[in-house]
Amino acid sequence: MFKKWLGFDPEKHNVRTEIIAGLTTFLTMAYILAVNPNIFDALGGEMSKSNGAVFTATALAAVIATLAMAFIAKKPFGLAPGMGLNAFFVYTVCLTMGHSWQFALTAVFIEGIIFIILTLTNVRKWIVDAIPISLKHAIGAGIGLFIAFIGFQNAGIVVDNSATLVSLGLKLPGGQFSGTALLGIIGLVVSCTLVMLHVRGGILLGILATTFIGMIPMFNVLGADGEVVRASLTTFGGVVSTPPSISGIAFQFTWNELTTSKGIIDIIVVVFTFLFIDMFDTMGTLIGVSEKAGFVDEEGNVDGINNCFLADSIGTICGACLGTSTTTTYVESAAGVGAGGRTGMTALTTAILFALALFFAPLFLAIPPAATAPSLIIVGMMMMQPVTKINWLDYRESIPAFITLVAMPFAYSISDGILIGMISYVVLNACCGRFQKITPTMWVLAILFILRYIFI
Repeated sequence: MFKKWLGFDPEKHNVRTEIIAGLTTFLTMAYILAVNPNIFDALGGEMSKSNGAVFTATALAAVIATLAMAFIAKKPFGLAPGMGLNAFFVYTVCLTMGHSWQFALTAVFIEGIIFIILTLTNVRKWIVDAIPISLKHAIGAGIGLFIAFIGFQNAGIVVDNSATLVSLGLKLPGGQFSGTALLGIIGLVVSCTLVMLHVRGGILLGILATTFIGMIPMFNVLGADGEVVRASLTTFGGVVSTPPSISGIAFQFTWNELTTSKGIIDIIVVVFTFLFIDMFDTMGTLIGVSEKAGFVDEEGNVDGINNCFLADSIGTICGACLGTSTTTTYVESAAGVGAGGRTGMTALTTAILFALALFFAPLFLAIPPAATAPSLIIVGMMMMQPVTKINWLDYRESIPAFITLVAMPFAYSISDGILIGMISYVVLNACCGRFQKITPTMWVLAILFILRYIFI
């Protein structure tokens, strides 16, 4: 039965090893249970952290998607709402573009359906092949810079400045040190140290350690900025409880905003961006982790990759129905693979642990933004690795890639970074006479994106 449903072969695999690997994967990616509610808290209302709905939706989405990976793909990979994708949902679609979170959920739902269609056809390969490799590398790294910037903001280390737009926020106007910023710096030191020492679950342990450090009274008297920490502690209501309800955010799709030309164009841009990020993030993760697990053949093909994509898209659709952002395969799965996980039993173990975590909502929801900010910064750093694959000496490739890279944090928008990067690639290469480097798909996309900036 294990072999049929989970790909577990008693002659090749060990139950104890698979379970330990599943626990290892859970510990390395469980930080999303604390980070996701803090990110969505910026939207307020039903999405506020105090309601707990986003926490429940995050855990349930992780459970469903990881179970799909276990039984459909039979691979040892964990899935959950993705970093970068949640930032795009909140900070770009809702706070920058001005759409409701219901609009964003609708876009995620549509993206999941399209992802399934692309997985069952060869269109996915066609889209992937049309995008220059230099832009693919730049997009992943740009998202890393963007979420790291959000982390510095959430910690209060970087704050608004009327003269320079941003500046360090270590001290308050009165000269006192900011309690939030100080806690964020301490948390960053603790988390980075654990990660550098290769401690399993280092990011999660860093979040928990920072939360407990924040309980020290000194952080409550270092200025008004410390109110974030005080508020989180006053809502601490124990460790175990019934999972918060998701009734306020589940199945909250809207189609009213699609009745205008702006709404239609925006939904196309948003769905494309969700799809683009999800597709390449998942593909990069699957190839990298599969190579470590020995699932890649000599020609570079990943065994059962379509089933992995199918599990990913199922998780995205279910996540949208539950009320959270796009679900994707986590690169932290490499920790479980490193611990010996090779089958769906590892993913099954991870899913069970996420299900158990549902009953520890008070513990995860008591964690303040300053404690989760270091995880955003560290994950942002991890996402910078693709820049090493860009040929920086070939300016025809590196300049559009650089524009893509910096536009995301500077414009505070992942989608604008992608759109501007693709436009710059087509325009600059056309000016250099490199028409053979521009695919028909890139021409069409660039023209559409230029029209969007002109008329929208």
